[in-house]
Amino acid sequence: MRGRAAISVMLMVSAGTAWAQTRPATAPAVRPVTSSTSGQPAALDPLAPRAATTTAPAPAQATATPPATTESLAPAPVVEAPPAVWPVAAATELLSYVKAVAKEGLDPRDYNPALLENALKSGDPASVSAAANTVWPLIVRDLALGHVRGAARVQWFVKDPDLPEGRTRELLDAALAGQGVASTLDNLLPTHPQYGSLKNALSLAKDAAATGTIRLNMDRWRWLPRDLGNRYIIVNVPGEHATLVENSVTRWKRRAIAGATKTPTPQLAVQATGVILNPWWEVPPSLSAEVSRKPGYVAVKGKDGKVQRWRQPPGPSNALGKIKFVMYNPQNIYLHDTNNRGLFDARSRFLSHGCIRTEHILDLAAELLSDDGGDWSKEKIDAVLESKKTTSATFVKPLPVYIVYFSAAALTDGSIVKYTDLYKRDAPVLTALNDRDGGAKPAVRSAAR
Repeated sequence: MRGRAAISVMLMVSAGTAWAQTRPATAPAVRPVTSSTSGQPAALDPLAPRAATTTAPAPAQATATPPATTESLAPAPVVEAPPAVWPVAAATELLSYVKAVAKEGLDPRDYNPALLENALKSGDPASVSAAANTVWPLIVRDLALGHVRGAARVQWFVKDPDLPEGRTRELLDAALAGQGVASTLDNLLPTHPQYGSLKNALSLAKDAAATGTIRLNMDRWRWLPRDLGNRYIIVNVPGEHATLVENSVTRWKRRAIAGATKTPTPQLAVQATGVILNPWWEVPPSLSAEVSRKPGYVAVKGKDGKVQRWRQPPGPSNALGKIKFVMYNPQNIYLHDTNNRGLFDARSRFLSHGCIRTEHILDLAAELLSDDGGDWSKEKIDAVLESKKTTSATFVKPLPVYIVYFSAAALTDGSIVKYTDLYKRDAPVLTALNDRDGGAKPAVRSAAR
């Protein structure tokens, strides 16, 4: 699907151009390669000395300040850093890494190893640096963020902070300053144990179908932040379970009900800040017609007397059950209880309008509300539920919730557990993974290679 003949021509550009959009105005100090829990750059040191300023003495007579001109308000020109100079040993290490990157489920041909190999054979230092500077940002981006991009991810609403502007060059500077090329690149890979298990399974896979399934799910792990945090909830939609993880250990896991095929659950990363006990259900506009004639719903009218939306009050028939998690997102997806708990015993639990109905979610809420010195005991929660009053309860520390779509998981022995790809999302991901541009331009197909 990919044309490689034209790639070499396009890549033989000035090495300085390759960094033009990733380099800040001035070269920052090299930061450690390993990301923080949040994945964001460290804040500036508040104790760092400020630059000294000089105040000119006041003139004997005040003079009018001339109005600012367009020229005086113009931003200072951006000064690009010079292209990095690659020692032969470092460039050779990069070439070796590229040739072996298939073990990460990526295609070495996407990083044009021939360009770097030919430059090394030429013995020309300028050509070696130019080729390495062309290859470096390509492989860094795919290891940190995944090769598949754009619409091929299908309903993907997760921001990955692992490669902010300027970071690609910082990583290169660190690699050439002694960190090492392979070590620097390895530090971009996901830290979750499941990624390592999939990698092991890939090395044992014997057929194309299994290889494709493993590769596409490895790339999905790269779409997520490298470090998911010390404590988080992860819902794997195909796996139909919600799991609380703390310090890389499963602390709580129960069955979940996700969106039906007509209302699929999107992929999200949001912060859960607390819960609402005895919640009202704010009926989404897409369901207004369905509930408008049913008893037990309250119409919310505008000044003109027309119905704007519908609400369902707390009670035994409330679709949210006794509790919902507070986790704002534009898609209006959240974890909640249900008034039909018997559905958790169903063999296939793709039944919701998109939200995640979670089994025994009150137990999960009780654990999280008491964490970090929280004063919400199980008895206090039960008393509020008994009161029938809608009440908000806040976690002492918010935690991230990841709603993801992994169609396969690997066991420690290298075997694979496959889940139902009910939303048919695997095919576009695999197609994009086998595409040179990762599906960034789905309307333009690459030539067969």
